[in-house]
Amino acid sequence: MNFSQLHERLRLEITHRIDRGQLTGTILARQTGLQASHLSNFIRRKRRLSLSALDRILTAQLLSIEDLLPGSHRTEVEITTGDTYMVPLVSHVTALHSPIVHPRSILEIVHLPAGTLEQLRPRRTLARRDWQRFLAVRVNPLQARPMDPVLSANSIVVLDRHYNSLAPVLPPRPNVYAVNFADTLVFRYVSYEANRLILRPHSLDHPVELLRPGTEDSPSACIIGRVCITIAAL
Repeated sequence: MNFSQLHERLRLEITHRIDRGQLTGTILARQTGLQASHLSNFIRRKRRLSLSALDRILTAQLLSIEDLLPGSHRTEVEITTGDTYMVPLVSHVTALHSPIVHPRSILEIVHLPAGTLEQLRPRRTLARRDWQRFLAVRVNPLQARPMDPVLSANSIVVLDRHYNSLAPVLPPRPNVYAVNFADTLVFRYVSYEANRLILRPHSLDHPVELLRPGTEDSPSACIIGRVCITIAAL
């Protein structure tokens, strides 16, 4: 594979990730340190990037040259037919505080069948537009107990961080949210009354908790994302 072929295969991979909502040009610019305008021209075939710039993109997106070779699973299957989504599994701290997930923060990759995330509609505030949308975290036993049996200990949940609206996806069924409560990730049903977020557990053995957003924060600022997929521990 020559430089031109590498350039085009990487462009296709990045375009595919953007089209599926896994990536934005702004996020890629921050990850790589490249100018957003240069990346935009690269994606639209208006300019070529240098080899060092391509290397930055490969590193930021956890790609290798082998992944772009003809016949590789990632390029031939994922780009052409979209058989797999790759969602980064990260720590709770990263989920809470990192708009962009740096490769060194990824603990492992969760593979999901094509179409799993494609139909999910975002409902986000403007402040979330540059946040990496989908990521996964592991639910520890302490987090799982208030939501048992909706969430089980050591399960993996995929969060949609572009959904911090309180509108239910399938009313009257409530959404399960990941919430920043005292700088800790908790999972609850959430509503908003009298300038407070009401965090309701599923289990009646646990109390309802109240969270008052900061004076300059919107209620949705405390919501990290909606739990859109749960993968039970084996």
